[in-house]
Amino acid sequence: MKLRKIIPLLLLAALLWAAAALFLPQRYYTAAELGITQLQSPHDADGDGLDDWTDILLGARAYIETDPHYKSKYYAGGYPDDGLGVCTDVIWQAFRAAGYELKDLVDDDITNHRDAYPFIEYQDGNIDFRRVNTLDTFFRRHAQELTTSFENPEDWQPGDIVIFGVRDHIAICSDRRNRDGIPFIIHHGNPIEDAVEKDQMDRMEVHAHFRWVGATN
Repeated sequence: MKLRKIIPLLLLAALLWAAAALFLPQRYYTAAELGITQLQSPHDADGDGLDDWTDILLGARAYIETDPHYKSKYYAGGYPDDGLGVCTDVIWQAFRAAGYELKDLVDDDITNHRDAYPFIEYQDGNIDFRRVNTLDTFFRRHAQELTTSFENPEDWQPGDIVIFGVRDHIAICSDRRNRDGIPFIIHHGNPIEDAVEKDQMDRMEVHAHFRWVGATN
């Protein structure tokens, strides 16, 4: 077969592979299947019989199942109301499902500890809680900061919060894991995929890893 006939076939194969990687379901494993202990939070803030970490996981999953589309906008009142959103919207939605209004917690922390947020020139409750750098600071102050190494997959639990890059992106850890035990992430990544739950932990460098402890100081 001549080269000029082979090249289009190779390009088509590459496009099909890329499409499959984006849209086809990925094989996943449970912690039990991999012999990994899955932890539960000692807290149940909303009293629904499910621990906080399970509620955070399920809340994140429920939000992305509404199929929000990726677009960054400013909203009076703070909360998107038009089916659009960004990565940080996964986080406050997940926390709301566990009984926490993350917007209120962040607003109060900025008001009471402004020196901890020197990058905020003017406090704006309509947007501060939807910024990754603000959430990174908030969680460093009020959550358990954990390893960014994947050496021990058990260090990564469903409902954990992960920040990527130079405080560029944020996601929630799933209870679904790849064959190496690393959790899938639930996140609102970009306009192409919108909100997904996928094996994409290695998409960017992990900047920080947090676990919510159920109370603020």
